[in-house]
Amino acid sequence: MELKVDENAKALIFDIDGTLVDTMEIHYKAWEKMFALQGFNYPREVFYELAGIPTYKIVPILNERFNLKLDPEETMNEKEKYFMELFGAVKEIKVVSDIARKYHGILPMSLGTGGRKDIAQMTMETVGLSKYFDIMVAAEDVIHHKPAPDTFLKCAELMGVEPRFCQVFEDGELGLQAARTAGMIATDVRPYL
Repeated sequence: MELKVDENAKALIFDIDGTLVDTMEIHYKAWEKMFALQGFNYPREVFYELAGIPTYKIVPILNERFNLKLDPEETMNEKEKYFMELFGAVKEIKVVSDIARKYHGILPMSLGTGGRKDIAQMTMETVGLSKYFDIMVAAEDVIHHKPAPDTFLKCAELMGVEPRFCQVFEDGELGLQAARTAGMIATDVRPYL
């Protein structure tokens, strides 16, 4: 089984964390380290359930679900600090990044992430993939994040391609839901990893 571009696709949209770049475990370890100092054990399954949602929006969900009293901005800054400490371990996910390389200059391509733009850009530069993408839609570019379709719809708009002709490569349930809601070709990369 090979990860492929759909024959109907006229543009490609890639999630970053866990799709193009193997950062999910690093993000989890950053959360885990931050929470350990507060005596809270962050369940791995909850981490993956909330994948694709910006950190500052995850904190209120965790506060409600686990009866915590975390400040969203302070927590986001702490978590990002720990992520940066572990950042040297990031690497590309070749089965997906090879598609970006192959279709660069052939099909319009963009990045649609729930992460902060500065960190997403640094992640892409670190693994040498930023040169393949001129368009990135990040957390600060939309109001409604995954599972809402806004991130991917904005990518389609910026590429000038109708949503139904956009193929989205994603590793998270919320991102796949967002792609389907946008009427796009949703491709789950997890079976290929």
